[in-house]
Amino acid sequence: MIQPLCQDSNTRVRYAAVSQISTLGEQDKSAALTLLKAALSDSEPDVQAAAADSLGALKLTAALEDLKALYDSTPEWLVQMSVVACLGEMGDTRAFDLLQTALQSDNSLVSVAAIGALGELKDERAIPLLLSYATDDDWQVRHRIAQALGHYAQQTDARDALQTLVKDETDIVAETAKRHLIK
Repeated sequence: MIQPLCQDSNTRVRYAAVSQISTLGEQDKSAALTLLKAALSDSEPDVQAAAADSLGALKLTAALEDLKALYDSTPEWLVQMSVVACLGEMGDTRAFDLLQTALQSDNSLVSVAAIGALGELKDERAIPLLLSYATDDDWQVRHRIAQALGHYAQQTDARDALQTLVKDETDIVAETAKRHLIK
């Protein structure tokens, strides 16, 4: 029933339908993949972002190249951020290079999403990239770093950075780092 709504003439209807695929797509992942890949080419950035979110939720790694192409071609920060976030959810290490690029984004929301995604990716190549942000002036970046490094808490460098972040002046950063050290 939701499939025809993904091509509705009304943007809000398409957005709602594409967003729902993240929960309904488990029934037929092949059909979901086809619909979501098509939605990545939608004229509306919100629909593209919802498609990326749904692909990530369903862990449809077959769309990885389509997501990379969308990230590289769109000027929309919302779409880029959704692509980056979904790549972390997918956990496919083939996304590492794109996430490394996104970490350098001029848009802080995209770069912070890349920090989180690199944590979720659990690819040890990310540790040195993440460590360079552990002393960032922005407490929100340090908080995200503490969360990301928590995925690598068994690694010495990550653990050392978390031990430093436990002493952070911002309580939420210190508490997050401490929680990951206790695990």
